[in-house]
Amino acid sequence: MLIRSLGALLAGAALSLAFEPVAVPAVLPLAVAAFFVCAHGLSARRGLVVGLAFGLSFYLVHIWWMRAVAVPAWIALSVVEALFYAALGAAVARLSTAPRTRGAWPLWAGAAWVAAEVVRSGWPFSGMPWGRLAFAVVDTPVAASLPWVGMVGVSALLALGSALLAWLVVATGRSRLAGGGALAGLVALLAVPALAPYDAGARELDEAPGTATVAAVQGDVPGPLGNDVLYDFRQVTENHVQATVDLAADVASGEAARPDFVLWPENSTAVDPFSDVTTRTGIERAVGAIGVPVVVGGLVDDGPDHVLNQGIVWDPVSGAGERYTKWHPVPYGEYIPFRQLLDVNFGELARIQRDMRAGTRVEPLEVAGVSVADAICFDIAYDDGIYAQVTRGGELLTVQTSNATFIQTDQIDQQFAITRLRAIETGRWTVVASTNGVSGVISPTGEVVETADPRTTAVLVSEVGLTSTVTPGVRVGPWVARLCILASLLGLLAAVVPYRRRPTLTHRTSGSAPALAGHSSERGPA
Repeated sequence: MLIRSLGALLAGAALSLAFEPVAVPAVLPLAVAAFFVCAHGLSARRGLVVGLAFGLSFYLVHIWWMRAVAVPAWIALSVVEALFYAALGAAVARLSTAPRTRGAWPLWAGAAWVAAEVVRSGWPFSGMPWGRLAFAVVDTPVAASLPWVGMVGVSALLALGSALLAWLVVATGRSRLAGGGALAGLVALLAVPALAPYDAGARELDEAPGTATVAAVQGDVPGPLGNDVLYDFRQVTENHVQATVDLAADVASGEAARPDFVLWPENSTAVDPFSDVTTRTGIERAVGAIGVPVVVGGLVDDGPDHVLNQGIVWDPVSGAGERYTKWHPVPYGEYIPFRQLLDVNFGELARIQRDMRAGTRVEPLEVAGVSVADAICFDIAYDDGIYAQVTRGGELLTVQTSNATFIQTDQIDQQFAITRLRAIETGRWTVVASTNGVSGVISPTGEVVETADPRTTAVLVSEVGLTSTVTPGVRVGPWVARLCILASLLGLLAAVVPYRRRPTLTHRTSGSAPALAGHSSERGPA
C-alpha cells in the first residue's frame, strides 16, 4: 500500500508537468495510467488514499501560482480539489474489482475520471476547472479533436486512452491483447482530426465569412511589481485612456488601421465609471478620440453590498450600452460564501468588502455590428458562458482579463494556453486584452498571430475573421459530460449492488439425474 501511495504521489506531480510552464504533454497518458494502476484492484478505502495522494501532489504543484494570493488559499484549494481525486480513486478501485464491472473496467474508469472532472469544474460554488486533461493538449495533434468533441470529449478520450494503457500493465493473456487493440484503435481515431483539421470558415453555408479589425489595449499596471491594480487604480485607467488616444493619433496619420472597435481588459476601471466622474470623463475622452466603440472592463456598483464585474460597450455617440457580467466570480477572491455566518475581517479576506454577483447573460454583445462572445478572466476555463454565446450567434471570442495578481507567476501562461484551446474548440478568432499580460490575437487553429510582452503598454491591431458556424464540439460537449456522469453512476451502482453467482447444473458421473452444484440431491427411485 505504501508503494502504491508513493507511486500516486509521483504520478500526480508528473501530471502537472503536462501543463505550463513545463508543458510536456507526453507525460499525461503515462501519469494518468500510473494513477489507474495504483488504484486498480484495491478496496474502495485504500483507493481513496491513493486518489488523495495523487490529487494533493498534482494540485499543489499545478496551482503553485495561487501562493500569490495567499499560502493558506493555495493549500486550502489544493486540499478541496484533492478530495475529488480521492473519491475518484475509491471509484476506480471498486470498478476494477467488482464482478460486474471489472471485465471492462477501463471504460468505467475513463468515464469516472471525466465525471469527477466535470463535477469539480462546477462545484462547490462555481468550481475550479484548472487541471482538466484537455487543457494540456495545446500544440499537440490531439488539439485537432477539440472542434469535433469539445473539451469534455478530449478529456474523455485521454482518460480512456490512459486507462487502456494501464490495462496493458495489469492484464494478462487475451485481456492484454484486447486492451492493446482498443488502444491502437483509439490512437487511430485521434489521428483522423489531425490529418483532416476542422475548418469553420469552409463550413459557412450562407455567405463567405466576414472580417473585423479589432484593437486590444494593454495599458500596464504601475507599481514596483505590477501585481496590484488597486495600487494606483486611476493610473491604470489613465494608461488605457492614453493608449487609446495614441492609437487614434496613429490612425489619423495612417500608421495604424482604423479598428471597428477597441477592447480594454478587466479592471481597466476599478471604480464604477457611472458614478465616478474622473473615470467616466477619461473613458469618454478615449472613445471620442478613436471614434469607435470601446468595450470597457469595469467594476460597477450593485447596491451597497455588491459589485458587478462587467464588459461595457461604450459607444462614441450613444455612450454606455450593452454589458456582459462575469459568470464565475472567484469564491474567497471576489466574494465570500456564507459571509453572514463567518467572521471574515482578517487577512486577505478583510479586503473583500463587497460580494461580486455572477452574471447570467447568454446573448453575445453587439459591438459595431459584430456579435461578440465575451469572457472575463477565469470565465475562459468554463464551458457554459462561452457555449451559450457561441450557439446564439457569437462570431468572435474576446477575453477581458486582469492577471496582475499573478503577473509574476506561471498562471498567466496557463490561462493563455486555455484561451488558445478555446479558439480551436469554438473555431473562432479570439482577442485577449489583459491589464499587463498576456494579451494577444489567436486564430481558430490556436496560432498566436500577435502578442504583447508582459508588463508593457501595448496596442494590438489585427484583422480577424468572423463566423457564425457552431462546431460539433460545442454541440456535443455537454452531452458527453452527461453521458460520462450517467455511465459512472450506473457503473458504481452495478459495482456496489450485491452480486450472487447463479447456480449451475452439474451431472453425476454415475449417470444419475443432474443436481444443483453446491447442494445435495435426493436420490430418485431406482
